[in-house]
Amino acid sequence: MKKIFFILLVFCTTIGFGQNEALFEQANKAYADGNYEDAIKKYESILDKGETAVSLYYNLANAHYKLNHIAPSIYYYEKALQLAPNDADVKNNIQFARNMAMDDIENVQRTGIAKTIDDLIATFSFNTWAMLAIVFMVLFVILFLFYYYGRTTLSKRIFFITSMVSILLCIVSVYFAFSQQNIQLNNNYAIVFAEEAGVRSEPNLRGEPAFLLHEGTKAKLLEKYQEWYKIEIADGKQGWMLKENLKEL
Repeated sequence: MKKIFFILLVFCTTIGFGQNEALFEQANKAYADGNYEDAIKKYESILDKGETAVSLYYNLANAHYKLNHIAPSIYYYEKALQLAPNDADVKNNIQFARNMAMDDIENVQRTGIAKTIDDLIATFSFNTWAMLAIVFMVLFVILFLFYYYGRTTLSKRIFFITSMVSILLCIVSVYFAFSQQNIQLNNNYAIVFAEEAGVRSEPNLRGEPAFLLHEGTKAKLLEKYQEWYKIEIADGKQGWMLKENLKEL
């Protein structure tokens, strides 16, 4: 019975994949023919079936861009970048899409030692930093054993120093691993989909908005309260915006 169920599962999965692939080709043809609305419907139909891929998000973003749909094009380019952060084509096209957005927000860049540390942490993923920590710990144990059983003063001194360096690198790797994990967990962003939306100092509609944002702007989600999100934009400004005006990445 289990074998029959497995065969049926594989068969259905294969059929589903084949249908999605065929639909993807149809969407690509519609895009090539300039039928961007039809292409969008077909790409979205694939997404509705649970399929995700860089090419799918990228092509969908391109179709929206052709129709001057600012927010959707930026949104789907961002989705593609989540899967392939270093894809040159996606990074290039998203800049064109961002140029259509009305809000020109200057990104606050960290400088000095803080920026150097951030760049170093971003060099590897959480898993890689964790593996490096294990390697340095094993190396520390081996070098310390060589130090303990060393016969000469010079060899003992060399093994002691290198073992201390290894344990220090292990501690640094653990710190970087958890820092990278914390960055990944807290990197929750959304794209403004409303043509114009007010950002308020409190999660209510009393008073005038502190400032306005327009479609296509990317905002970091800090906090959720009822139908509101507390957001932060690239220049560090914070405030509350209605959820209906945002689409989470």
